[in-house]
Amino acid sequence: MNVEQIYTSCLSQASYYLESAGEVAIIDPGREVDHFIEKANKNKSKIKFIFQTHFHADFVSGHFTLAKITGSPIVYGPKADPSNNYIIANDGDFFKIGDVKIKVIHTPGHTLESTSYLLYDKDNNQHSIFTGDTLFLGDVGIPDVAQRYKGMSKEELASILYDSINNKIKPLDDSIIVYPGHGAGSACGKNMMKETIDTLSNQMKVNYSLNGILSKDEFVKNLTENIPEPPAYFPANVKLNQEGYDDLNDVLKRSLNKISVLNFKDLINDKKIIVLDTRDSNQFVKSHINKSIFIGLNGRFAPWVGEILKDVNTPLIIVCNKGKEKEAITRLSRIGFDNCLGFISFEDDKEIELYSETNSINCLNPLEYVEINDSLNSLDVRSVNEFNGGSFKKSRNIPLNNIDEMKDSIRKDNNLYVFCAGGYRSVIASSILMKNGFKNIVNVNKGFAGIKNIIDNQLYSVQVGVNGKSFVTQNHTIENFKFGYKKLFDLVS
Repeated sequence: MNVEQIYTSCLSQASYYLESAGEVAIIDPGREVDHFIEKANKNKSKIKFIFQTHFHADFVSGHFTLAKITGSPIVYGPKADPSNNYIIANDGDFFKIGDVKIKVIHTPGHTLESTSYLLYDKDNNQHSIFTGDTLFLGDVGIPDVAQRYKGMSKEELASILYDSINNKIKPLDDSIIVYPGHGAGSACGKNMMKETIDTLSNQMKVNYSLNGILSKDEFVKNLTENIPEPPAYFPANVKLNQEGYDDLNDVLKRSLNKISVLNFKDLINDKKIIVLDTRDSNQFVKSHINKSIFIGLNGRFAPWVGEILKDVNTPLIIVCNKGKEKEAITRLSRIGFDNCLGFISFEDDKEIELYSETNSINCLNPLEYVEINDSLNSLDVRSVNEFNGGSFKKSRNIPLNNIDEMKDSIRKDNNLYVFCAGGYRSVIASSILMKNGFKNIVNVNKGFAGIKNIIDNQLYSVQVGVNGKSFVTQNHTIENFKFGYKKLFDLVS
């Protein structure tokens, strides 16, 4: 028997390949399925079942494509309401894969159809459990983030989830391995561990849902407080996973189309089309197509595309470095953004000027930002939780995913200093604001972490003005920073 976790870090999503005695089961496959098929063929094994833990909201599963190619049935647990033909298993049903078997354990709460799959080895010992979005490492799945409860309150679903975990999972052999559907960074949980595999025994020590420290009422309150609105693309992903989608290879065939200069100039007249620049942020700030949006491949690319663009049907033109075309389109397809009209790729950044009027973003390093000491129009685009954990005096917090809807409330007259935690999200925010007519954008490189590092580890000077005269005061230190210290920008007197 062999169990392999296939982890997609950009989505914090895990799929699983289970093989025993020439037969294979795939659990929660991502949209790219070729590697599953190739691995099974290499081992002269047959994919027998495709198990789905629930209707996923944060990614497009590859179950339809895999079933079409292999002829293997798709299995869901109780309460599933698919639009296509599936096996709807009952709670307690067994499925044989080679010398091993999988038991269906209905564990609703994240969604009503959420199901875990308990793996028994050839000696009939409990080996591991595939928990989907029911149980994460250190956390649990929040109630039905895509479908907003289907007539049930979030509190009712959280109560059901408590029962699922404590009555269905906790009594299992504590030596079994827990294989969750997601790791840290997923929007399907609040505070997951960075690890992606653990034992149930350890989770019973460290996971608040299993260690007995919370009553049912306390669990419900803890889980349902401050649940954010789900990303706008989540319901579309659920629909695709229920009803179907184009095979990835078909998406690639029509999207891997290099757009000529002339074609680009025709297409760009359509205001619905978004020019999405996926290059490195340093390249983007130096030169980019005017009114393009930056979301770089070197970050959490796909989730931010979904958060910012929202509509999976948005027509896109991809700007990328040469050789990154397929990667960009593939990663977009993982969350259902299949409407890519083509791409523009460069070997030399100067080639960009052939296509369109270009723009750039002014940038400051953290020390320059500290020395300017202009906090009156600073925009912090980190999350609310990050901001509440430490912030600069007078900096305004608008999380990146709210920038577009809040843009009209932001001052345009003075320089706007934009920063995030490390520099990735601030460039995204800057590009959105510039697309919407902001001209005085200044991006702070390395973000909050870089600024904090300057203050924590170095003396610095602050230039101040008094009665029209400027001078420099030296040796202002960490005491002027807000982490329990005095606030940084109190110092202009």
